[in-house]
Amino acid sequence: MDSPLVITAQREQIAIIRLNRPEKLNALSREMIFALSNAFKSLDNEPQSRAIILTGAGAKAFCAGTDIAELTGLAKESAREVSERGQALCNQIESFGVPVIAAINGIAAGGGCELGLACHIRISSPNATFSLPETKLGILPGYGGTQRLEREIGKGRALEMMLTARTLGAEEALRIGLINRVAASGDLLTEAEEFAKEIALLAPLAIRACLEAVTRGADLPLREGLALETKLFASLFATEDVREGTRAFLEKRKPVFKGR
Repeated sequence: MDSPLVITAQREQIAIIRLNRPEKLNALSREMIFALSNAFKSLDNEPQSRAIILTGAGAKAFCAGTDIAELTGLAKESAREVSERGQALCNQIESFGVPVIAAINGIAAGGGCELGLACHIRISSPNATFSLPETKLGILPGYGGTQRLEREIGKGRALEMMLTARTLGAEEALRIGLINRVAASGDLLTEAEEFAKEIALLAPLAIRACLEAVTRGADLPLREGLALETKLFASLFATEDVREGTRAFLEKRKPVFKGR
């Protein structure tokens, strides 16, 4: 069941999850994190979903980060729980079995930027901005940002963003590899849906295997990552989809994948 803070809509094979707290720039409260986690749980292993789009309500922000009001006066152990809760959500998104596309429609700051980093693909509007400004508050990014940002854009650029708390515009974010593309003005959700539809036409079990190989393999030594790749490659040959895909190629027709 939807929470008013997180709204889910299904459009054929694409699910759209919308952060719905525009009056607070979609800032992540404790309740909102739980609602977002539950939204992903409800879509887990949903056979009709081939891709998920995560976006924010309103024109100003994708997500402005953690609700600062909930951080004031935290004791050390409570702060640990905040970090672990945010990391658990981002880990859940990163390890999700279908591609998660962040449609970043404005501010992506702090925990909001970290939320975007957990998604597999990031598309932004031209007016989107990206920052990890936690050092202005005397803290550091605690939802996985210190780890994922370095993996995406390299140590030097990641440290520059964190140590200066500088805000990047969409074009700079694209240039350094923080996002995949900038959508035409006003067409962000349409472009994200078109991207998702491209994915939905392909073999879902192969897509899932690619996600697993890249996500899990990133934390493995090369030899172990290659072994994982081989294991997943071989496992796909036990599926109907691989027979359909190869047969369709030889018959010069479009394949019809069933995800089994």
